[in-house]
Amino acid sequence: MVAQSEARQGDRGMRSNEVASTGWNGVGVAVAGLGSMGLGMAASLLRAGADVTGYDPSPNKREDFAALGGKVAASSIEASRGATIVVSVVVDAGQTEALLFGDEGIATVMADDGVFISCATMAPDRARSMATRLEAMGRHYLDAPVSGGARRAADGSLTILASGAEQAFARAAPALDAMSATLHRLGDAPGEAAAFKMVNQLLAGVHIAAASEAITFAAREGLDLHRIYEVITASAGNSWMFENRVPHILDGDYRPLSAVDIFVKDLGIVLDMGRASSFPVPLASAALQLFVMTSAAGMGRDDDSSVARLYARIAGLDLPL
Repeated sequence: MVAQSEARQGDRGMRSNEVASTGWNGVGVAVAGLGSMGLGMAASLLRAGADVTGYDPSPNKREDFAALGGKVAASSIEASRGATIVVSVVVDAGQTEALLFGDEGIATVMADDGVFISCATMAPDRARSMATRLEAMGRHYLDAPVSGGARRAADGSLTILASGAEQAFARAAPALDAMSATLHRLGDAPGEAAAFKMVNQLLAGVHIAAASEAITFAAREGLDLHRIYEVITASAGNSWMFENRVPHILDGDYRPLSAVDIFVKDLGIVLDMGRASSFPVPLASAALQLFVMTSAAGMGRDDDSSVARLYARIAGLDLPL
């Protein structure tokens, strides 16, 4: 059940100044994972006045954050030591669990009564399990997957789907404010937000696959693809994913704003959830196979719009590649 949704549009500067002057007093923030999403989220926290230390295993990504004025650490433990808020922007449940409880786990070094904001997309039962372990150690776990892509991460206008205890929301409030334009409070139990995110990922994956099929079908018909984009985005067949991803295809730009392998993972979780509850998900299954085939063709780390390249290769079509 949706407990609360908070829209924050048009007053980013005012709210950020307010947080900078009142919300960060004595609050240290760590960001684990400085990829395309994490770097933007860390930058948004910096702009809001937070004292942010970032960590990523890639030296280049640490350098990118340092160039923005952030502090960087040599390990996740160093970044998180004493932090009141830890924002985890790693890939999946396995990486999240290792970050918290592995040999170099941060659960015991973050501040007592601190909050761990988990942004990875994962199965709800994994979120619940980690929350139980962390809360037994006197820390809070906020299940908080995000939506919006790298651009919205960079400008602090993400949509955050969050669930957790009231104390977790209270602790995380200034960070959530800095990183999001819209916050959906989806319940008081970790795992609920993860389930909402999987519904989103089911639709997103199917829509990307459909957009890729449609644009290459148009190419097979010899149509002007730029005109197709113009017509479809003003017609009933449009989707957010068609509007957002087809320009990548038209430009032949497959730099990974969201990689193919992300949907191999996420749609795999959808299928696992469906199988566990005996619920059929045939459209998600078909989309998953397209992403798996695209990954197997060597494009797993490329932009997820590369599904169109797979269609083009199969059909012998000339797309920008």
